[in-house]
Amino acid sequence: MGNQVVELPSILSIKVHRRMCSELLKLVRSISTIFPELEDARPRCSSGIGALCMLNETTLEAKTLLQRCCDHSVLYLALTGDALLSRCSKYRNLFDQSLSQIKTMVPVVLVAKISGIIADLRTAEFHLDPAEAEAGKVLQELLRRSNSPNGFDKDAAIAAIRNCSSLLGIVSQKALLIEKRSIKKMIDSFGERERERGKRVILIFFLDLLKKYGKGMVSAANVNGSSDLEHHLPVASPYRLSKEVEFRIDCMSGEAEIGMLSRHVPPEEFLCYFSSKLMFDPVIIASGETYERMWIEKWFEDGNGTCPKTKKKLPNLSLTSNTGMKLLITKWCSEHGISVLDPRKTLVNNMWETCSNSIASITSSLYNLNLPVDYSNVSLGSCPESDLSNTEMTTLQEDDDMKLLSKLSESPWDSRCNTVEDIKKLLKQGNGNGNGNGSAFNIPPKKFAHSLLRFLRDAYNLCDTAAQISGCELLLEFLQNDRDGISYIKKDAYNLLALFLDTDEHELVKHALLALKVLSSHRKCGKNIASSGALSAILNILDSKIPGHLELALHVLSNLSSNLDISSSIVSSDVVSKLVPLSEEQELAGHCMAVLRNACDNESGRLAITETQGCIASIVKVLEMDDHKTQEDALSILLPLCSQRTQYCHLIMDEGIFSNLLSVSVNGNNGAKAAALELLRILRDVIEAVEANNADPDASWSHENSPSPPPVPSAPKAQGLLGRVFGKKKKKT
Repeated sequence: MGNQVVELPSILSIKVHRRMCSELLKLVRSISTIFPELEDARPRCSSGIGALCMLNETTLEAKTLLQRCCDHSVLYLALTGDALLSRCSKYRNLFDQSLSQIKTMVPVVLVAKISGIIADLRTAEFHLDPAEAEAGKVLQELLRRSNSPNGFDKDAAIAAIRNCSSLLGIVSQKALLIEKRSIKKMIDSFGERERERGKRVILIFFLDLLKKYGKGMVSAANVNGSSDLEHHLPVASPYRLSKEVEFRIDCMSGEAEIGMLSRHVPPEEFLCYFSSKLMFDPVIIASGETYERMWIEKWFEDGNGTCPKTKKKLPNLSLTSNTGMKLLITKWCSEHGISVLDPRKTLVNNMWETCSNSIASITSSLYNLNLPVDYSNVSLGSCPESDLSNTEMTTLQEDDDMKLLSKLSESPWDSRCNTVEDIKKLLKQGNGNGNGNGSAFNIPPKKFAHSLLRFLRDAYNLCDTAAQISGCELLLEFLQNDRDGISYIKKDAYNLLALFLDTDEHELVKHALLALKVLSSHRKCGKNIASSGALSAILNILDSKIPGHLELALHVLSNLSSNLDISSSIVSSDVVSKLVPLSEEQELAGHCMAVLRNACDNESGRLAITETQGCIASIVKVLEMDDHKTQEDALSILLPLCSQRTQYCHLIMDEGIFSNLLSVSVNGNNGAKAAALELLRILRDVIEAVEANNADPDASWSHENSPSPPPVPSAPKAQGLLGRVFGKKKKKT
C-alpha cells in the first residue's frame, strides 16, 4: 500500500456519513499539504523514519476509507457506521501519535505547522448522523430477523427497507439505480474468502430486496411529494411549501447540510420567534411558520388568532409537530455538544426568580414609605426565601450559577459572549474578597473548564478576536480564582493558547501570555505548554520585540526553564542568542538571567552560554545594574561556569569583571556578596596557577577539567588589581 496513490474525493461525492467524512477529509488535507516538507526534513534516526512511514500509511488508509464512502452501497455503509466511526477515531489517534513524535525531530519552522495540525486533531470529533445511525440499527435488526428460526417476514422487510431508504435519501428512481449498481460493483469486487463471503451474502440480500420492492418503495415515497421528507413535514397550503420545508429540502444537498451543521451559531430557523432560543418542541401552525409549542400556545391562549410573524389571520389554530425541524435541531445540537432545555421547566425557574424579586421590591417600598407604625413584625405572606437555611440559599445560588453555565454553552453566540462578561464579574468579586476558591461562583470547576474550552474553540473557529480575548480574560480569572482549577485545564486549551500567540492581534497575544504565565508557574503544566507549540511562538515574540509582550514571554520562559527537560529544548532552540540583546534592558534582565541560570544545570546549556557571541559579556554587564536579585542571578550563572572549566574563567576575566565583582561584594545583598567573593577566590587561584606555570618553563599545564592549556591572560591591570585585592591575604599565608 506504500506505493499506492489515492486521490482525495470531493465532499459532494460522499454518499453517506458526510459529517464524519468532512471532519476526516479536513485533517487528511492538512497532513497531505505538509507531508512533502516533513519528507525533506525527516530525521535519519529509525524512530523518526518509522513515525513518518506510519503517518504515510495512515493517510493512505484514511483516503481509501473516504473513497469507499463515495463508491460503496449506501445501505452497506449505514449498516457498518459504527465500524467506520471507530476507524476515523483510530486514524485521528495515529495521526496525533506520528506527528507528536516527528515534531521533536524537525526544524522550528515546521514545529509551528505541526502543532497547529495536532491542535486540530485533538479538537476533532466524529459523530454518526442520527438518521444514518437509526438506519443502521434498522438494517441490523432486519438481518437478525432474516436469520431467525421463524423465517422471513416479507412485510417487515419491506417496511424496514422502505424506512432505511427514506432515512438515507434513496427516494428517486435515479438514486435507486445508483444504489443497485454500487451493490453489484461491491459484490463483484469481493472474493471467496470467508470474511468477504459474509459481506457478499449481505449485499446479495439487499440487492434482492431492492429488485423486488424498490420501484414500489420509490413510488410510495413520491405520492405526496418529492420525498418522504416532504411527506413528513405538513404544509399550510396544497399549492406551496412552508419556509421550513423549503429550508429542509435545500439542506438535502450535501454541501448545504454540512455547512449548516458546521456553523457554530444556530441557524435562524432553529430559534423560536418569541424566545430567540433553540426550539425544544417545534410545531407548525396554519400559516406554515414554525414556533416553540409552549410559546405559540400561550399566544393563542391570550386571544390572538393571527400568525405572529406574518400578522395574517389564521383559518384555524391547529398545531402540527415539525418532525423535520426537530431532527435538524437535534443534528446541530449533537454536532456541537449542546442539549436543548425544555422551556416549560425554564419558565418555572423564571417564575420563582420573579416571585423573589417582587417580594424584595415590596419590602423595599415599605421601608421607603417611612410609616410611623413599626412593621418589623408584620408578615408579608409566604415569601419563599423567608425560611431558607444557609444551605438552601447556597443551593439556590448554585442553581443560578448552573443556569449561567448553560447560557455559556447553549445560547446564541452574542448571548454566550455576554455571559462570559457576567461570569468574569462574578469571579472578580471572588478574587476581590480574597477568597482563593471563588465564593462568588459555585459552578464545579471541571464543568466550567469544559464549557470555557468550548467557548474558546468556537471563538477561534469563528475568527472572533474580541471573543477570544474575552475568553482568555475569563480563563485568567478562573485560574486566579480557583487554586485547583489548573488540574481541569486540558491539552486542547494549551493548543488554543499557542494558536492565539501566533497572530497579529497584539491584545490577544498579551492575554494569551498572561494565561500562560499563570499556567507555567505550575510545574505539572510545563509539558503541556511545551507540546502545544507555544515555545516556537514565544521565540517569535522575542524576535518581534513588541512592547508589552517581551516581559510576559520571558516570564513564561523563565518559569518553563525550571524544568530540566523543557530547559534542554529551550536552549536547543537558539534562545540564548535572543536573550543577549534583551538582557541589556533593566526590566527584562532579571527574566533573561533566570532562563540562563536554569540553562546552566545541564552541559548543553553551559556550552550555549559560553559559545554564543556576546553572552558572557552581557552577563558581566548585568552586574553593573542596581537590581540586587538580578546581580545574584547573574553570579549564579558565572560561578558554576568557573567551577566547571578553567577556560570559562579566562572568558569571564577577558570581559573585565573584577571591578564589578568588587562593587557587588561591597554593595550587593548577602547572596550576591557571598557569590562575588567566591568568584574572586576562584579567579585568583586561576591567575596564581597561570603565574606559577609561566615561572617554570619546564612545567606542563594540567587541570582535571582542561584538556589543553589556556592562553595566558593579556590583562596586566586585572592581574595587578587582583594582587592588590588579595595581597594582604597572601602575606598571611
